[in-house]
Amino acid sequence: MQSTHKGILLAMAGCLIYSLHDAVIKYLEADLPTVQIAFFSGLLGLPLVIAMLIADPTPGTLRPNHPKWMALRSVAMIMAVFGAFYAFGALPLAQAYTILFAAPLLISVLAVQFLGERLGWRRGLAIVVGLLGVLIVLRPGVEPIGLGHAAALLSAIGNALVHITARRIGAEERLPVMVLYPILAVILGLGLALPMNFAPMTAPQFGALSVVAILSFLAMLCLIQAFKLAQAALVAPMQYSQLIWGVLLGALIFDEWPAGNTFLGAVLIIGSGVYIVLREAKLSEKAPAKP
Repeated sequence: MQSTHKGILLAMAGCLIYSLHDAVIKYLEADLPTVQIAFFSGLLGLPLVIAMLIADPTPGTLRPNHPKWMALRSVAMIMAVFGAFYAFGALPLAQAYTILFAAPLLISVLAVQFLGERLGWRRGLAIVVGLLGVLIVLRPGVEPIGLGHAAALLSAIGNALVHITARRIGAEERLPVMVLYPILAVILGLGLALPMNFAPMTAPQFGALSVVAILSFLAMLCLIQAFKLAQAALVAPMQYSQLIWGVLLGALIFDEWPAGNTFLGAVLIIGSGVYIVLREAKLSEKAPAKP
């Protein structure tokens, strides 16, 4: 099997694992506060990150080369994790995914401010179409916009900032360091709110939280390896397969059946997101190599 095919399959496997991870979170949301779930998923995942750090052969220290950008990345990760976890409990999985998939559109907008990238009219039009898809899903003025929708948008913004910081400092920071500080921020940041958002846990619930941490780590490894084996333009669109898994898991486990506006909005958001990814890859190929 060619490395490109392996990369695509690994990306799809990672997205499936993430969907299972999200389904477990939604299951736990029925009895446990969001802050508690997010805190323990980070805490239980920390030993896996430490193991990655120990196994990393790259020389260097744990001190980030760009502390301000790392601080922004860490805050963005708190936004992304908490927002997504809350949205999974408050919204049908398919609807939550559809709003979360606005992240690539936000990346293009934020890249102008943070990375100095130019926003051409084609990409700008794709962003407008994608944001129109978000409005179709939310239907402001027709249906009430709840905290779940706001949390999903917050997570999309957080995810966009996480990707922006990766593009800004990723080449100059060790991968374990890029992972370590955000997870520490989640643990410390949400840990401060934990005393006010804690419910007694049963052994099965704690076991489910351990599963969440393991699934998150496995999915991350799949996607990291996928980007190593295949072009980003082929790997990145695979994230949208989560909508398929979200519909299936939502229907089979939680008896959720997405409305027609969710599907229509998803088509616009996914279509514009894929266009942006493919166009960005095409422009990268045309760009002259740096000396």
